[in-house]
Amino acid sequence: MKIIETELPGCLILEPRVFGDARGYFYESFNRDKLAEAGLHPQYVQGNVSSSARGVLRGLHYQWPKPQGKLVSVLEGEVFDVAVDIRRGSPHFGRWTATVLSGENKRHFLIPEGFAHGFAVLSERAVFTYLCTETYDAQADAGIRWDDPELAVDWPLSEPLLSAKDQAAPLLREVAEDRLPVYAP
Repeated sequence: MKIIETELPGCLILEPRVFGDARGYFYESFNRDKLAEAGLHPQYVQGNVSSSARGVLRGLHYQWPKPQGKLVSVLEGEVFDVAVDIRRGSPHFGRWTATVLSGENKRHFLIPEGFAHGFAVLSERAVFTYLCTETYDAQADAGIRWDDPELAVDWPLSEPLLSAKDQAAPLLREVAEDRLPVYAP
């Protein structure tokens, strides 16, 4: 597995070794021991799969006070995947990083706890999978606007298909401080 650092410490792109032949391919989508060798020790407790059509944007989501770290990837299709540092006191607060994940490139994106996450579907359909370090809790469910001008995420679409929840999400500056994670170096 190749580990690629992004401009936000802790947000990592993982490229698995893919073994393929005329029958198809195989790769490890998660290996605790290989991550531990790299100094990473996430403890995943829930796995999710979603399917979305072209133009759908999901996010920017997070949980508080039960934050979720995520290991995300795409099984079919292609998405533009984004992580935003929303930890109060972080030297990177409000900054974002992104990568394209696809069934073809088989990349994974490791997003630590304390980050908001979202993705936009670039293909006709995308099947998205993610492992989480915390189970989903509706009481902890939160989000910020995908088009927050202060974040200035450079999304590859201008008029996405959004859920009602994502349409009503607040700007980051409108979120009460006690509803955001805290940076712990």
